Amino acid sequence: MMHITEGSHAVAEAVRLCRPQVISAYPITPQTHIVEALAEIVADCQLDAEYITVENELSALSACVGASAAGSRTYSATTSQGLALMFEVCFNAAGMRLPIVMSIANRALGAPLSIWNDQQDSISLRDSGWLQFYAEDNQEATDLHFLAYRVAEDHSVLLPALVCFDGFILSHTYEPVDMITQEDADRFLPKFSPYERLDAADPISFGMYATPDYYLEFRYEMDRVLKQSKEIIHNAGKEFGCMFGRDYSAMIEGYRLEDADTAIVAMGSICGTTKDSIDEMRDEGKKVGLLKIRVYRPFPTEEVAKALSHVQRVAVLDKNISLGAKGAVALEVRDALYSSGIPVKDFIIGLGGRDVRKKDIKAVVALVEKGEGDIFYGLRREVL
Repeated sequence: MMHITEGSHAVAEAVRLCRPQVISAYPITPQTHIVEALAEIVADCQLDAEYITVENELSALSACVGASAAGSRTYSATTSQGLALMFEVCFNAAGMRLPIVMSIANRALGAPLSIWNDQQDSISLRDSGWLQFYAEDNQEATDLHFLAYRVAEDHSVLLPALVCFDGFILSHTYEPVDMITQEDADRFLPKFSPYERLDAADPISFGMYATPDYYLEFRYEMDRVLKQSKEIIHNAGKEFGCMFGRDYSAMIEGYRLEDADTAIVAMGSICGTTKDSIDEMRDEGKKVGLLKIRVYRPFPTEEVAKALSHVQRVAVLDKNISLGAKGAVALEVRDALYSSGIPVKDFIIGLGGRDVRKKDIKAVVALVEKGEGDIFYGLRREVL
């Protein structure tokens, strides 16, 4: 059923339909509306779940770790400094193979303090072992929660998942969202069946001490499972498409890319602005296309290489920066295209919520066509 609703409320409704049994979160801008809505949903008996109020974000995810280990479907949400406070527990959750799902309303990290959007927070956890999904719009942000639970809880995966959508730009924006019914949600996402759980009658332990003789193998298994989860993502996304008409079987998505000479690579809501810019540039005779990355972990290396194999140049729009190196997405794309010789130029753009307009996308294309790039785009003149 189609509704005009705020992004955060749409996400909260999707989470309700996923039937988590334990919710634990701490309010932080711009994620607060999600957990406020879920608190009301639980209080109104619209969802049979334990809603745990905690003193900070580290405790919120720690509570989810305990609940998931005990065999419950769990959920949390956070952003920015809150996610940074969870850092230790994020690695523990992945290492213990707990399929927790967490929404990230992406926001810049301090200092200096910023409540505005970029993707530095979730990107900073790229090496933690969590699946990472990035939404372009609120429909995608909603749907990806169903997909995240389905993939994370698959017994051949059993890893936690982040569903990332841009703070304020999406979380506080009203858009049409087609929400599936509870009956359909239950058909797509079966009741949670834990592979292992804590049981006093049959004691086991999670997250035990590992000597150097065994630690390497744990990390190898997590890496192998993340890479193998591509097939699970594909199959679950295809099934979702067959059931509801929105196909998420591909980890990447091209827009006017088939005959493009210049490809723009991006993640998140900036893809919408980029598509509008491409339409205008196409009218001007420029062959430009977009490659949207929907799943960042596992990174779709082979898929990116194939999709971009015919282009002459690539411009990556990175709303993050791996300080001292490049943007994180550009590093991955360059690795994927290394043997092709296709030049990949990185543009650090939109950090801290700075507006990215169609004219900026066009300027980036003009720069990369001249062989320029690997810059912080739009720096104020006084810092040059």
